[in-house]
Amino acid sequence: MAGTDKAFPAAVRFPAVSSPSPPREKVCVIGAGNMGGALLRGLIEAGWKPDSVFATGPNPERMAALEQELGIRTSTDNAEAAAFADVVVLGVKPQILVDVLEDVKGHIASENLVVSIAAGVPTWSIEEHLAEGTPVVRTMPNMPATVLQGATAMCAGATATEADMEATRALFECVGTVVEVDESLMDAVTGLSGTGPMYIFQIIEGLSDAGVKVGLSRHDANELAVQTVVGSALMAKESGLHPAQLKDMVTSPGGTAVTALHSLERGGLRALLIDAVEAATRRSAELGERYGRD
Repeated sequence: MAGTDKAFPAAVRFPAVSSPSPPREKVCVIGAGNMGGALLRGLIEAGWKPDSVFATGPNPERMAALEQELGIRTSTDNAEAAAFADVVVLGVKPQILVDVLEDVKGHIASENLVVSIAAGVPTWSIEEHLAEGTPVVRTMPNMPATVLQGATAMCAGATATEADMEATRALFECVGTVVEVDESLMDAVTGLSGTGPMYIFQIIEGLSDAGVKVGLSRHDANELAVQTVVGSALMAKESGLHPAQLKDMVTSPGGTAVTALHSLERGGLRALLIDAVEAATRRSAELGERYGRD
């Protein structure tokens, strides 16, 4: 799809801000690493015009490869990208974010939108480096965004409007599901969905090991474990049923599932998952303290 002139679909077009501001149809991703690159690929897959997308990164060879792959504009110059865009996505690591903001702030007007994916950095600390009134939206996507199946939470800064939030939602719906939360809950998001893929990978590995223990080949055990997780997750998403209802659909009286459930309950699987999410949430809050959060 790279290099085409396909119009951006109405379903995911950035909402126009109130007149006289123009529609926000040009986006740049400053720091096109793993997550930034995933977002760029999602935009192009969704039909965004490549000439309306700009990406930057410190490695000229990587930028050239990304330009060739997606047909977008690329550069190692962050200021050039910021001057081009209506929406500036900050995809850099938290420890260099301030330096990047100082580099680009003169090229971001108050009618632009700034979207951050820098983990742990609060909106106010970004706002203080920008022109007064510049809207900032903070997001927390997770690793499955790289296969367009991410879970992203977003929260509004002090001056972000509903149109700003919808523009951000349109961006990240190109790589998965989006929910809006209060900024005070972003550490909880990190503990649940941000860290969540690790929990699932551990579960997949455990199921695969169990399959090998009871006689399956490693290949077959992996295939069955992965597809069981994928299919079960899709059932939970598409059915709209509570997980407990889905569990009851599998556990027939006196059967294998209810026997296995007894073993899981004895081992405290749910308590372990709750403990893990709480621990990751606390650690996220600790890491965030370096940015001056209360």
